[in-house]
Amino acid sequence: MTSDLTQSQQKALREIIAYVRRERVPAGTHLPEWTLAKLIGTSRSPVRVALDRLVEAGVMRYDKNRGYSVEASFDKLPAELLEQVNSADDPLYLRLADARFRGAIPESVTEADLTRLLDASRSDVRKVLVRAQSEGWVEKEAGYGWRFLPMIDSLDAYDDMYSLRAAIEPAGILSPKFRPNLDELRELRREQQSILDGGHEAMTPTERYESNARLHETIASWSQNRLALQTLRRLDQMRRLAEYRQAKQQLPRRALAQEHIDILNAIERGDFLEAASLMRRHIEAARSKKAVLEVFNRSEEPHSTGPATAETSVRVKEEV
Repeated sequence: MTSDLTQSQQKALREIIAYVRRERVPAGTHLPEWTLAKLIGTSRSPVRVALDRLVEAGVMRYDKNRGYSVEASFDKLPAELLEQVNSADDPLYLRLADARFRGAIPESVTEADLTRLLDASRSDVRKVLVRAQSEGWVEKEAGYGWRFLPMIDSLDAYDDMYSLRAAIEPAGILSPKFRPNLDELRELRREQQSILDGGHEAMTPTERYESNARLHETIASWSQNRLALQTLRRLDQMRRLAEYRQAKQQLPRRALAQEHIDILNAIERGDFLEAASLMRRHIEAARSKKAVLEVFNRSEEPHSTGPATAETSVRVKEEV
């Protein structure tokens, strides 16, 4: 069962599965714990639990002397694991996000209020609030109060976000302090090449979003500008919540991956002016062409927790 795993263990499980499927890792390949922990950005403990769960499922093998290795195709995962990796996210977390977007939850609220609004236990509400706090869209108040922070929840907000990114990201590449880490660059390019070669078909919407955010944040980190990186991470946190609420969409994944590769190639050859130009074009294209406003009835939304009303909501038709 995956329901008994902690959040960090579930994340490790999802990302290991995503990595093996995306990179098409063949049977017999050794997967060191420390390598996976570094790839995921966590300690070895949750990685080990996730690997043991995959051993139980019959797709990984553990050898006392060699460690963990791929045993069988990850295309044959048990139904429960497939559900885990393909599920968008914790349903209660999405219900909380949806209720906040619809205005069913005020800016300041108590845990007791949320247990009634979401029809959930106090402990479950606390768990999703702690997660929301870690992802940057809610903060703790005195006592049992919580305050929701601004989110990207309108077309104007998306336009503002892209405008800020168009100013920050190309400027970072042109900064005198910009120093690309070539090992990181090659890993990013390998991931994007895998997506270009069809790996996107084995990725969930969340995995695709995280891959995209990882590329942009890593490039921003090479500018050595901590404030710029913090700003971009904050924007990604705000956007991540909206992306989690979107249904699967048929986006030009291969075209996006090629644009990412072109940017990385320009950086690798030292043509930072070209890389900055490509990055600006990449962002501006999404800002001007790919964000559209759709009107839809909230009663059709799967996570609706309040009365049906005709509202407007931003459906983002592109990722950058």
